[in-house]
Amino acid sequence: MRPEYDFKNMKGGVRGKHYKAYRAGHTVKIHKTNGTTTVQHFTLEEGAVLLEPDVREYFPDSETVNQTLRALISLLPKKHATKARP
Repeated sequence: MRPEYDFKNMKGGVRGKHYKAYRAGHTVKIHKTNGTTTVQHFTLEEGAVLLEPDVREYFPDSETVNQTLRALISLLPKKHATKARP
């Protein structure tokens, strides 16, 4: 982020204010100079996960999350393949 976007001394801001709405998806209206409006709806991509703020303190990036989950997976009992009953 550019230095001119320093929000450290900003008072009254609420971190995560739009968090729940973003998770649910959001709509953006783009008003063009020719007078038309384009509406786009955004949702999380398949497989995307949003971390809660307290969890994000410990897992700052995808690599850290994936390493930890792989370590946990290795501790889980192996699943046995089940055959479909006729």
